Amino acid sequence: MADNRQHAGSQAKAVAESGKDAACVSCAPKRIGMLGGTFDPVHIGHLRGALEVAALLELDELRLTPSARPPHRDTPSVSAQDRLAMVRSAVQGVSPLTVDDRELLRDRPSYTLDTLESMRAELAADDQLFLLLGWDAFCGLPTWHRWEELLEYCHIVVLQRPDADSESPDAMRNLLAARAVSDPKALKGPGGNITFVWQTPLAVSATQIRQLLASGKSVRFLVPDAVLAYIEAHGLYRAPN
Repeated sequence: MADNRQHAGSQAKAVAESGKDAACVSCAPKRIGMLGGTFDPVHIGHLRGALEVAALLELDELRLTPSARPPHRDTPSVSAQDRLAMVRSAVQGVSPLTVDDRELLRDRPSYTLDTLESMRAELAADDQLFLLLGWDAFCGLPTWHRWEELLEYCHIVVLQRPDADSESPDAMRNLLAARAVSDPKALKGPGGNITFVWQTPLAVSATQIRQLLASGKSVRFLVPDAVLAYIEAHGLYRAPN
């Protein structure tokens, strides 16, 4: 009888410990990434880079966030609806990539600070938010709307290429000295730091893809098959007759 009671007690303790572990997992801070852009069109460079960073940082979700009217970029070649549809088709079934359309719902320019503020308001206080930026975008931060406030809402992850100029602008050096973290996995807290991640170099760009399509050439394997099918079905990026 004593053995049975001891066995039952051990089982109860094991169940309790299991429940405690599950609760700890469920209450652990989330790790959410944001990758903005015009995605005109979305291509393998965007997607491969996103997956690499998501794996390195162990993100629960990486949100591709198409911009409607980016203040620092040319007007996109195709409609917001088409670009959104292509991004959705590109990430379908590809975890942890998702699509966030909040910038397309605005009737004003797409400021990254507004997007981060909106995302942060939906997260728990200790959830981590990561803003992914290419090197050129990072170097251009001093021209962004209220750029000094970005780190109040997120960590910044700079996507580096081996062929990129490694000299940061003078305006960024003091910030890097105070906020840079060499190991991306060492980022702590909901935001406030900057780190750099090396990417697999892929010589592909949206400009190149648009030019190929305008000249009637194939872009197969430069964009996902679902994106190519959408482009062809809707006659996007064709040169005017």
